[in-house]
This record gives sequence, structure tokens and C-alpha cells, in this order.
Amino acid sequence: MSMFDMMKKLQEAQQKMGESKARLETITVEGKSPEGLIKVTANGNRVIKGITFASNSILQDKDQLEDYMIIAVNDALAQAEKVNEAEMKNAASGMMPGLGSMFGG
Repeated sequence: MSMFDMMKKLQEAQQKMGESKARLETITVEGKSPEGLIKVTANGNRVIKGITFASNSILQDKDQLEDYMIIAVNDALAQAEKVNEAEMKNAASGMMPGLGSMFGG
């Protein structure tokens, strides 16, 4: 494989990764606390986009609010990670055959 071909493959890989990141920006996932009192939305790039409370009653108990916030945020980030991982694997699967030969594969 010539140096030009290798550079072209790397550029294609970078473009596919950029397209994947753009797609992930449009995907929304939701994490929830117990009883669904707090909902946290995130995008596929693992960025928190919103937090909503089912009722104001959760705001009265600071300890429960903090605990539930952590649970809801971690749930949203876990959902986003799954989506992100799947998208990146999908993008990489199209690139790997060409890239493998660059490294003697």
C-alpha cells in the first residue's frame, strides 16, 4: 500500500468518525432515578442535555435529591455509553479492513 493510499484511508477514517460524532449528537437517551422522580437526558456523545423533576416533593429532601440525581445521571451516562460504543463499533467496522493492511494485517 502506498503512502498516498494510507493517507487516504486515514482521512476516510477521520471523516467516518466525525460523521459518527455528529449522529451521536442527535441521539437522545434518558436516565431515571427510582420511581422516575428525576429524569436526565443526554446525547450519544455523553453530554447531559436536561434534568426534569416529576414533582417538587423531591426538592424537599436534600439527601434523597442528591442520591437520586447521582442515580439518574449515571443511568443516563450508561445509556449514552451503550449508544456511543455501538456507533463507534459500527463506524470502525467499515474502516478496519483497509486499516489492518496498513499495519501488516
